[in-house]
Amino acid sequence: MLAVPDWATFQEYAMFRRSTRFTHVCFAFACCALLGPIGAASADAVHPVRITRDQVAGKIFEDYEPVVKTEDGNTTHDVEFFLSKDKQFDAGMYRSGKVRAEIKTPYGVNEYMHFLEGGVTLTSSDGKVTEVRAGDSVVIPADWTGVWDTEGYTKIYVIYSPEGPITE
Repeated sequence: MLAVPDWATFQEYAMFRRSTRFTHVCFAFACCALLGPIGAASADAVHPVRITRDQVAGKIFEDYEPVVKTEDGNTTHDVEFFLSKDKQFDAGMYRSGKVRAEIKTPYGVNEYMHFLEGGVTLTSSDGKVTEVRAGDSVVIPADWTGVWDTEGYTKIYVIYSPEGPITE
């Protein structure tokens, strides 16, 4: 029977796993070499999208080329780091200056937002006010209408568009 070591700490276990990782990588390369294109990973392989702590702190606007727009004196920076194949699911980081916008027609997409800096005051069409500040998260449903008022913010967003592909 195989003896299972009694790891004193998680760190000891992690170090053991790292030391065996090289062996696993060599084995994987050997298998790919032997099996050729049949066993190799597909060119269409799908991988998780990782955003580092530094990128969340703002470096993402340097690492990626953001879409920069200026309208009515406000400049925005938008980095889209994920868009699904059907273009109905989107994720990214967004930075904006001072804005007051009246949303008279439904918002159009379901959007989750986590505010990293600044915040926003959302006044729904029935008068209910929702204050969102740095560290807070909010979800805006696709059928929301109201007033969006901010002095500026940076957020991580995730958008789902049930009606079809996300357009600008």
